[in-house]
This record gives sequence, structure tokens and C-alpha cells, in this order.
Amino acid sequence: MTALATSAFDDAIRNPDNSNHLMVIKDVPRRIRIYAGDTLLADSTNAVRVMEVGKSVYDPVVYVPDADLKASFDTVEKSTFCPIKGDASYVAISGEEIGWAYKTPIEMAKRLSKHYAFWPAKTRLVEGD
Repeated sequence: MTALATSAFDDAIRNPDNSNHLMVIKDVPRRIRIYAGDTLLADSTNAVRVMEVGKSVYDPVVYVPDADLKASFDTVEKSTFCPIKGDASYVAISGEEIGWAYKTPIEMAKRLSKHYAFWPAKTRLVEGD
């Protein structure tokens, strides 16, 4: 890697078992609103954006604090594990799975604690006022 590429990943969280699996968590400096159709799911000025490289380069994902959720969600009986984030639980609205959360992430991803993310194909994200 070049010096520039290396410095871009200095704050990356890396999988201890696979250094090529990493993520960077950055504050989103603007207001974020997330909708499912006309339903406002979240409205936040405290969101974070996660950029992750694993088996491929994943699209960035915005996570919003649970305090900024504006809709009621149902729990989905599903859980998955990520080696750099921990156990994800899933939520639904109107019977359709719509997002996930790391309610108790592993230590290196503690910034994602009590933050929710939503499937981009099922939601609309508005950034800025």
C-alpha cells in the first residue's frame, strides 16, 4: 500500500483473524432521515457511517442511535455474527424485515452499540436538511 492508502486506514477496525477484513466508522456531519415509503423510521443528527471491506467492498451503511428512531419495530427471530461487530439482531415493520442492530457489539465496535441500520433497497435515506 502507498503511504496515502495506509493513512486512510489508520483508524480502521480490523478483524484479528483476517487483516483484510476491516471497517471505518465516521460521524455523519449532517441530519439523516430514513423512510420506508412515507413512514419516518429515524431522524438523527448523531448518525455514523460504516465503510467495510470484507469478502468484497461493501456499500457504506448509516447507523442511527436508538434514541432517534421514530417508528415502532417488531423483533425478527434471526441473528447473525460479524467478527468485527458482533451479534446482529433484526427488526421488522409491518411484518417485513427492514433493518438490524448491534445492541451489544464486541468491544472494538462499541460505537455501534444501540444503533440501527436499515436495508437500502427497502428504505430511502435523506442526508441534509
